[in-house]
Amino acid sequence: MAPLSSVSHRGDWRPTASLEILERRAQLLGAVRAFFWQRGFLEVETPLLSADTIVDRHIDPLAVPIPPPSVKRSTPKAALENEAATVNHDSPAWVAGWDRDQFVRQMWLQTSPEFGMKRLLAAGASAIFQITKAFRWAERGPLHNPEFTMVEWYRVGDGLEAGMGLLAELAQVVLTTAPAEFVRYKEVFELYTGVDPLRASGSQLATVADLHGVPTPDIPYEDTDSWRELLFAELVQPHLGWQRPTIVYDFPATQGGLAKIRSDDPPVAERYELFIRGIELANGYHELSDAGELRRRFEENNRWRVRDGKLSLPQESWLAQALEEAGFPDCCGCALGFDRLVMLAVGATSIDEVIPFPFERA
Repeated sequence: MAPLSSVSHRGDWRPTASLEILERRAQLLGAVRAFFWQRGFLEVETPLLSADTIVDRHIDPLAVPIPPPSVKRSTPKAALENEAATVNHDSPAWVAGWDRDQFVRQMWLQTSPEFGMKRLLAAGASAIFQITKAFRWAERGPLHNPEFTMVEWYRVGDGLEAGMGLLAELAQVVLTTAPAEFVRYKEVFELYTGVDPLRASGSQLATVADLHGVPTPDIPYEDTDSWRELLFAELVQPHLGWQRPTIVYDFPATQGGLAKIRSDDPPVAERYELFIRGIELANGYHELSDAGELRRRFEENNRWRVRDGKLSLPQESWLAQALEEAGFPDCCGCALGFDRLVMLAVGATSIDEVIPFPFERA
């Protein structure tokens, strides 16, 4: 990952993307919108700044401290205490981070519109999509900018097969590709590594890395998922999606995110990802609907975050309340990196070529 720098130089005011590419980007935005409108999806907008944030081991949100509206520099402490006394301490906003000493509320720039859109589904929406900005801290490189554009959609009634089919159709229509191929995670992992990822131990996966000359960070053997992710990224992903788009599905249960777990032997997560020319373009789930399991996964992810030396994230959310009070329909959802889609469409090798002002020039 390249360092995030705020140093400016002469000429840095200029965009890094050409106007021709920005025109093509606008055309692709129109094509994506038309795709969903033609299939009866409602376009929605949800907050970029929220009391909620997704608790993921590897994704780091940007925190935004918010003082109460009436706070001024000259406001005496007694007045601040009266202000804080009016806050509903049982609300997710309080749980997410009011500092009782400084009376500052902590909110989050969204890493995905997932929570807001799922609250709409719990309220009765049936087919929705959104094109929005998302933010992930400390992600910078040829495929990453801390601020990026995401396309996310959900459709009630879709299971795993229908969810993958819609994603494949989107790729074929918008990027004019050949029809996608569908392969199970286990099968494609075995093809390029020679081991079963669902049964291999961390030490066995480490041996594969060594045999293939994969540089290995300091990963303990018991962290099997990190070994799987390393081998997938280094030995599997570069081969995917060259003749046609490749959709990989049935991920290890421990890599389920917020997907349903199917009780195979061993269990698998009903998660799927789209790859084109070795680039991961989209990630989808047959969506988890159980509030208790949602909280359990957040707790597990926070344990890993603490172990990794990261900030523990708030586990209570408006989404958990929605799942408990209103339930959640059976559906599939998917998130697609729009900037990467533009990169593939124009043959770019860096995200900087398809966005006008990356982080260093923002």
